[in-house]
Amino acid sequence: MTTFKEIQGRNIRSYTTNPTDPLEGQMWYNQTELKLKGLSALGAWSSASPMITGRRNMAGSSSALQTAAIVFGGTTGPAIVANTEEYNGSGWSAGGDLNTARRDFAGAGTQTATLAFGGGTPPAQSLTESYNGSSWTEVNDLNTARENLGGCGSQTAALAFAGGSSAPTRNLTESWNGSSWSEVNDLNTARANAGGIGTSTAALAVAGGPGTETESWDGTSWTVVANYSTPRGEGTGEAGSQTAGLLYAGTPGTTNTEAYDGTSWSEQANRTLDKSEIGYAGSQTAALSCGGNPVVANTEEYNKSINVITAGAWASGGAIPTNHRDGFVGSIGTQSAGIAFGGEPLNSEAYLYNGTSWSDSGATMGTNVRLGAGMGTQTAAGSAGGNGSVGYSQQSVFQNFDGSSWSEAPDMTTGRAGSAGAGTLTAALASSGTSTSNTIVGNTEEYNGSSWSEQNDCSTARIYFTGCGTQTAALIFGGSTTSPSPFTPTANTEEYDGTNWTAGGALVTPMGVMGCAGIQTAAIVFGGTPTIAGGAGSGYQNVQGYDGTSWTSRPSMANAQNAFRGTGGTSTAAYGGGGYNAPGSNVGTTEEFTGETSTINIVDITTS
Repeated sequence: MTTFKEIQGRNIRSYTTNPTDPLEGQMWYNQTELKLKGLSALGAWSSASPMITGRRNMAGSSSALQTAAIVFGGTTGPAIVANTEEYNGSGWSAGGDLNTARRDFAGAGTQTATLAFGGGTPPAQSLTESYNGSSWTEVNDLNTARENLGGCGSQTAALAFAGGSSAPTRNLTESWNGSSWSEVNDLNTARANAGGIGTSTAALAVAGGPGTETESWDGTSWTVVANYSTPRGEGTGEAGSQTAGLLYAGTPGTTNTEAYDGTSWSEQANRTLDKSEIGYAGSQTAALSCGGNPVVANTEEYNKSINVITAGAWASGGAIPTNHRDGFVGSIGTQSAGIAFGGEPLNSEAYLYNGTSWSDSGATMGTNVRLGAGMGTQTAAGSAGGNGSVGYSQQSVFQNFDGSSWSEAPDMTTGRAGSAGAGTLTAALASSGTSTSNTIVGNTEEYNGSSWSEQNDCSTARIYFTGCGTQTAALIFGGSTTSPSPFTPTANTEEYDGTNWTAGGALVTPMGVMGCAGIQTAAIVFGGTPTIAGGAGSGYQNVQGYDGTSWTSRPSMANAQNAFRGTGGTSTAAYGGGGYNAPGSNVGTTEEFTGETSTINIVDITTS
């Protein structure tokens, strides 16, 4: 009889606790639990960062990776759009628009080399467009115009098949060689709303009905192979290859997921949402689903591995006892050691957060301010400048908190309100803001522990923005380039290296009065509003993340909130408290963000 060592090349070892880094296929005996243990692959869907624009009837590519996916076109309800969005495994960013907005079409290729073909504007189209990672170019049309077709392959070798939203449905197949389409052998069964998996020489045609038949393409002809279990009409999701495919979603709305091994289909873990008409990408073990009908922006990831993925999410924290907004502009402390002070209505309170609840520090600020630049930690915090009244009354005062009391330190050179802060009490940074009610300045000042000094101005002067990082590696973003109202929101991002400001990637959505956390190369911005002044219901739940190059979407907050009173932490462990969700509606709500985590799936090994 073959032994475990002969199979795996190692013996079954004995441990008092489970090993921290077991290898795939390894088994061991846990002396404490008196059980044989091992690793097991687990498949599950989890929520991910939402799309920028919710939609349905879009196209994607089953050949694109889960961590480099692309979707394009579709409808937001009444409107047919040309939008392209790209997913990097963490969030979505905007790509170049299609030349022709359309819906119910097909795609092939990768995120940086994509093909889009067919669809409806309406009417049915034969249009083909090619994407190079930034822009779309029209190329040669399909021979037969159609919508609700299936497709797969690459940008230079693709298949287009089936089609039609009503009788007559089609069994036509066309092959793309990188420059033109040619008709090849038809499907055995005509179908509409088909889905495609694989390459131009090894493909699967699935869904669309009638029935649950799968057809397999060998580069020359189609052959009927195994049936899947759940009938699926319009808007399925597909991923993988001809011998390792994944099929999910479809009408009527279903959460069912099935995998194909080249011979038969088998049931997998269900999706959370029962959506159809979705966007899709990935492999049999790492797939993506986004959008759907009714129109949503939700994104889900499917992962099957020995690791259990817990998606990043926001959760309720303790409420600040008094409701204020416009505290400080910056990021202070950590998720388990935060601080909130100042704000409007004007006050001198300072509250401390321990990751669970807020408590009154008992210390009062010497000068009541709102919109001061904040920096430092819970026990060494700073407030630079700010407005000393409900209206505009720019201050130059610099106040320090040591964990128990406030004291005044040397003033800033230029009195300002709405500056963004970064750094520590002995190496602080304050940038931009307003010097009078209608004068926005780009002034940057550094503090060395004893005095402030003028540095190079930021390129885009602004107010109602935010920032984070250190004195020599800071980040500022968003806000308004005009003041007072009406405000002009900006998506502009700038990075500071201790001497100069340079342009960073633009925010996905221009925003102001938002919260932030993190460092120059790993930051998140949350809440806020694109109207800056904040009309009723204008508080956003949107969250964006920065990787040092570009911004992408992140999991949304539970509550629409802006003009926070306290924010801070890291890009994977942040907090945001206070602010308001409509004019006159200040709130004490606090939310905490925990980034995606991964743990190994250890199971008991039994004989059953």
